[in-house]
Amino acid sequence: MTPRQIATNQSAVACDVCGRTLLRGEVPAVFLAGGARRSVCELCTPRAAHEGWIREGVGDEALSAHQRRRDRGGSLFARLRGRRNGHPRHPAPVDAEDPAEPEAELVEPPPPAPPPAPVVEPVYEPPSEPRHVHAIPTNADMKRQRAVDVFNTSDRPRTVAALARSLGTPFVVVRPSETEGSIVTILIGWELCWYRYEVDLADEAAGVRQTAQGDELSELDSADQTPNAAAGERGELQLVSV
Repeated sequence: MTPRQIATNQSAVACDVCGRTLLRGEVPAVFLAGGARRSVCELCTPRAAHEGWIREGVGDEALSAHQRRRDRGGSLFARLRGRRNGHPRHPAPVDAEDPAEPEAELVEPPPPAPPPAPVVEPVYEPPSEPRHVHAIPTNADMKRQRAVDVFNTSDRPRTVAALARSLGTPFVVVRPSETEGSIVTILIGWELCWYRYEVDLADEAAGVRQTAQGDELSELDSADQTPNAAAGERGELQLVSV
């Protein structure tokens, strides 16, 4: 009997907030931002709402309510003009028994004054912030420790903790780059997937950047499968002696 092979055509979906590729079975929330649809993982929905992104479905209701208020109210100038046109001024009535009283003169109301021109205030543009450059340690252990500190102060530990609740405790490898003196790579992996991050010690303000990910440990070389750090319950990393 020939075994059947089942292939899935599910394309990889990445979170537009943290950059993490969603696991199989994860359903992203769809937000609207800048006229485009954004996919957001469950962990980052509060952050997307805080940034002003509108969740799909909610944005249409808010826009409809805003249009109803405009149609119902209108501008102040339009309401005043409509009130004046709806109640025209009439001449005073003339008493028929007193022919000597002159006929009241019809006085046309003066034309409405044009609305004041809007005041355009100059837009303040703050000066660009200088790049924060730090002294790069020359010792490999100090580089690893500095990279771990930068990782722990970012939002990446939240992602590690969320995956650990489903996949278990990961293994962690922190390695300085052999070609670039300021780059330190951090690899976090499980049996079903792995993620590689980079920290630039010359520009720590840039934070942690994800550079690769995979589903098979066979894709890694032996150096990336020799743990020298561990992850806590909240996803923070800590170096361990090898």
